[in-house]
Amino acid sequence: MKRRLPFHLAMILFALIAVAVLIFPSANMVLMSFKSPGSGWTLANYREILTGSMYTAAIKNSVGISLFSSVVAIVFTTVTTYAIVSHSKKLRETFVVIANMTSNFAGIPLAFAYIILLGSSGVLLIFGRRAGIDWLANYNLYSPWGLCIVYLYFQLPMGIILLLPIYDALDKGWRESAELLGASSFQFWRRIGLPVLMPSIVGVFAMMFANAMGAYASAEALTGTGVNLLSIRIANTVTGDIFARPEIGAALSVLLALILLINMILGDKLAKRAEKVSKG
Repeated sequence: MKRRLPFHLAMILFALIAVAVLIFPSANMVLMSFKSPGSGWTLANYREILTGSMYTAAIKNSVGISLFSSVVAIVFTTVTTYAIVSHSKKLRETFVVIANMTSNFAGIPLAFAYIILLGSSGVLLIFGRRAGIDWLANYNLYSPWGLCIVYLYFQLPMGIILLLPIYDALDKGWRESAELLGASSFQFWRRIGLPVLMPSIVGVFAMMFANAMGAYASAEALTGTGVNLLSIRIANTVTGDIFARPEIGAALSVLLALILLINMILGDKLAKRAEKVSKG
């Protein structure tokens, strides 16, 4: 009993921390989303965020940017990671270090770096004007498309880090056996490679989408309220864009949590379905 006492104390401490920093704030947020000053319990907050054009636009923008950046990132990182793995172990270790470094460069410093490069007086825009490259000279960083580029910056290293281990599941002997049996490279990836990797790829895509949906610091520092995003709208309702409305912020936060929950459930189901298909 005495030997297990430290374990029990550690579990009690963990439970208290979980209640204090996760369960209690989440429960308080849900309860606040059903309250309105002066009218008690109500569904008016959810009615407002689901019908108000400002909030629906924020939801659409966040989902659209997150989907676009996640799709581009998962396609690019899937191909890039395979190229890294198939080259050499030393190159793999080098890219892991680079990916770890770049994934930690986010928030305000990342926004400032992009302003220097692609802002209205950025280095690349000035170069585009002098070189006569119209699409570069007229590039608008402070737009949804501009945010997509910024989101891709922190999506790509995360994808590389998460996808690198999944290629260990591919046995090199499978490729050799397929070639001996007359299968082309396309047939190998269609019949063997992608079905084996697909559950992990779907899981990484779901994580990328959640990562983009919750992004705030870089978007806020770069565009402020110029691009209407769900995370920025939540912050403005709490801090007070005009005046604070924490109950609306709570309702938006619950909606964001539901979107991420649906994303997680769909990702898990698609990954399991892909796993069943791969096993035949």
